[in-house]
Amino acid sequence: MTPILGILASGISGHLSVAFSADYLVIAGGGSGGCSTAGNSYAGAGGGAGGYRASTLSLSTSTNYSVTIGAGGPATNTSTSAGSNSVFSTITSVGGGFGAVGTLAANAGGNGGSGGSGTNTGAAGTATAGQGNNGIASSVSFGSSAGGGGAGGTPPQVTNTNGGNGAAGSSSSITGTSIERAGGGGGGGYQGGLASGATGGGGAGGAGLTPIPAAGTAGTANTGGGGGGAGSGGASSNATSGGNGGSGVVILKYPDTRTISFGAGVTGTESVAAGGFKRATITAGTGNVSWT
Repeated sequence: MTPILGILASGISGHLSVAFSADYLVIAGGGSGGCSTAGNSYAGAGGGAGGYRASTLSLSTSTNYSVTIGAGGPATNTSTSAGSNSVFSTITSVGGGFGAVGTLAANAGGNGGSGGSGTNTGAAGTATAGQGNNGIASSVSFGSSAGGGGAGGTPPQVTNTNGGNGAAGSSSSITGTSIERAGGGGGGGYQGGLASGATGGGGAGGAGLTPIPAAGTAGTANTGGGGGGAGSGGASSNATSGGNGGSGVVILKYPDTRTISFGAGVTGTESVAAGGFKRATITAGTGNVSWT
């Protein structure tokens, strides 16, 4: 083999390797919203969005690149969970922090790509640098809870009744259309309080109802949105679940002279060529991808 061909040789099939650049968007799974426990006056807080990373990588044909799509954090009427990391090649986006459980104590939100919020003056979850934003510590001493942090900002503060909106996500046009993703989940409302809103795939918080408060809404799949927190019905309320976090996604944009192959365990699609580029959207699984 000549020195030049030795430099170009691939590691997976002996074919010549050609370098090219690809834009990437890697979003982790969102954190779940907090539940509200039975017999107390505090709603669950909103989950933080999954970590959001977007830039450009230099890749090569005939080379395997690892990929993992992070799951959203699961929620029950007794627990709340962080989202899972998403990975493409050397890029890792961190799963979103969980929203705090509504109890009589001040509970903290979880750390993550974006932080989940705390309830009843509980501490805010903090974000991973460059991937999202912090949650907030709810300023109210009882009642409703705040929404979670998102890729586009921190959530607003709340009143004693209505749950706080989830923080905004961030918009990307990598697919050819501007879409907002990685928004924080909304916080739950207190007895009689309204459900909160969310954007960028974040789930809305639940309304405060008696005796069965409304559950938080799940984050939208493949957006990394945080789950909404459960509403509270006051001292006579039943335990109610927060919403699951939305699963993550990996989106890649590369020259239309290249064609992607999805390895076993990876679920993805490749677009038709448009404007000199193709796009691959990977929505589930763990495995490898490569290009010819």
